[in-house]
Amino acid sequence: MIAIIDYKAGNLTSVKLAFAHLGLEARITDRPEGILGAERVVFPGVGSAGAAMENIRRLGLAPAIKEVVGRGTPFLGICLGTQIIFDSSEENGVTRGLALLPGLVKRFTPADPSEKIPQIGWNAVSILRPHPVLGGIENESEFYFVHSYYPAPGDRADIIGETTYAGATFAAVVGRNNLVATQFHPEKSGRIGLRLLRNFSEWKC
Repeated sequence: MIAIIDYKAGNLTSVKLAFAHLGLEARITDRPEGILGAERVVFPGVGSAGAAMENIRRLGLAPAIKEVVGRGTPFLGICLGTQIIFDSSEENGVTRGLALLPGLVKRFTPADPSEKIPQIGWNAVSILRPHPVLGGIENESEFYFVHSYYPAPGDRADIIGETTYAGATFAAVVGRNNLVATQFHPEKSGRIGLRLLRNFSEWKC
């Protein structure tokens, strides 16, 4: 069973429906035991880092998230769920994250006012190194992004794919061991996004 973490950050139904389209069972849960009992875990999200981390603390989810990552359960972060796996974010002042990977999350500061923030729409991902979750996905494939902040990993070895927007080249896919995370939304990225989710469901990390 795939657990989709509900930390009151939205977009849960879209992720659940994407897995259902693939014939896969996924359950939305806001309880630590629901996370700990899952075979795979998805950490989605839309919203602000500060509110998300407040809800994670209030619901007591942080220890369960850290435990499943530590014991090797396949784990997928999406958008905000990618940003708050790092040490901290510039959003809401400075927001401390879960520190599952070293690094910061920065706000876009475009020099060209025509480059709108947030980035909303399709953008290409340059694959820097192979990863099973990107199996069968061509380099420079386009995925759907909605974000004002972007990950800046502390260790470049954690970067799997990059994208450029508003003068910044940023990590669009990151991963280490059993953890992989995307700044884009695979559940909103059509056929190519479904391929990524299918790959995740079959990943033996």
